[in-house]
Amino acid sequence: MKKSKIRKKILKIRRQNKAKSSKINFQLILKVLKELEIKNKIIGGYYPYNYEIDAIEILKKFEKQNNIISLPKIKKKHQMDFKLWSTKDPLAINKYGIPEPTSKKTIYPNILLVPVVAYDKYLNRVGYGGGFYDRYIHKNKKRKKIVTIGLSYSFQKIKKIPIKKNDMKLDFIITEKKII
Repeated sequence: MKKSKIRKKILKIRRQNKAKSSKINFQLILKVLKELEIKNKIIGGYYPYNYEIDAIEILKKFEKQNNIISLPKIKKKHQMDFKLWSTKDPLAINKYGIPEPTSKKTIYPNILLVPVVAYDKYLNRVGYGGGFYDRYIHKNKKRKKIVTIGLSYSFQKIKKIPIKKNDMKLDFIITEKKII
């Protein structure tokens, strides 16, 4: 099945399940990070859109633990940077209708929470099709080690995602039930 068909199918299911959707267990994320022995956590999150897992609640918990948090800011040519952000800071709506930070300070997360439309057991993901995260991860893994954690509902899992050479595999996917 093509990614566009997968995307359409899973987004419809996600919209239908929005009332039943549960939250990610924060302890599962902490378990992954503890095993990796990451000390200075610089977290890149995202603002939830279209019934995605609420990463803001997770970022609030990281911020309470005195970690640095950030959100993406869209640039030209399907690029993005992560800007320093606090849950107390204002956000501006971008051209896609997604809130993003107003901060000018670019930071480079070492832990990246990635939104997922669909995933498979091989840690491949389907996003919205713009390639923003694939480009960001590819470019910045050359700069520093980044742990990529996809956040998804378990019902978004499919058998196999067709991959292309520019698709970036995630390090982990965490659902409301388990770590993949």
